[in-house]
Amino acid sequence: MHFYRTLQPFHAITLDLDNTLYDNYPIINQAEEKSLLFLQQYHPALSKIQKKDYYQARKTLRLTEPDIYHDVNYWRWKSLKIILLQSGLTKHEAQLGADYTMEIIIHWRNKISISFSTHDVLSALSSKWPLIAITNGNANPVFCGLQKYFQDVLRAGIHGRAKPYTDMYYLASKRFGISCKNILHVGDDLNTDVKGAIHAGMQSCWISQYNLNRFFSIDTKLLPHLKISKLASLTYLL
Repeated sequence: MHFYRTLQPFHAITLDLDNTLYDNYPIINQAEEKSLLFLQQYHPALSKIQKKDYYQARKTLRLTEPDIYHDVNYWRWKSLKIILLQSGLTKHEAQLGADYTMEIIIHWRNKISISFSTHDVLSALSSKWPLIAITNGNANPVFCGLQKYFQDVLRAGIHGRAKPYTDMYYLASKRFGISCKNILHVGDDLNTDVKGAIHAGMQSCWISQYNLNRFFSIDTKLLPHLKISKLASLTYLL
């Protein structure tokens, strides 16, 4: 645990999900592999489709609809539909294919194994402070047994713009009934979690357990209040 700013008393905690409470990289990779296999078998025109085709469609779509990234599910669904249409499928086939593919992605991206240690930490934290999850992603804590620790789960697209925009931080403050300055946000990403929390007036904790990006990627004025390498370190604040 390393402190970069003086940590003031706080009365609630918000936490990111992906790469904060579990390693999300293999989960997303598996979900994309399963969805790719489905698409290759869905229609002969898609037999040679590759992951790079999806990422290119996703990139192109954001150029024409810059704000679409705030809702990752819609962004992914529309990117898939575009690929299918460009491959020669009918509008009906493309829509059904995108719908089925999203069902597969959502199913596999929620195949999350939560460690006993993470359960122990969240149980300890929630016994002292109210917790709210704030995520830019589409993981559902209900499916991995995390819901019981959180007073609420805020998702980009549904509850506001994606981090680092301050929408969800302010909403969490409102739902806690606690000022932002008295809330600690914990997350793995310097450019979304930490930056957003600081801009919202919250205190911030950067966890580098699964995401090892470095300080060179963020304005030094937006350093977190503290850095931890493991979630369990938060119990020292109890």
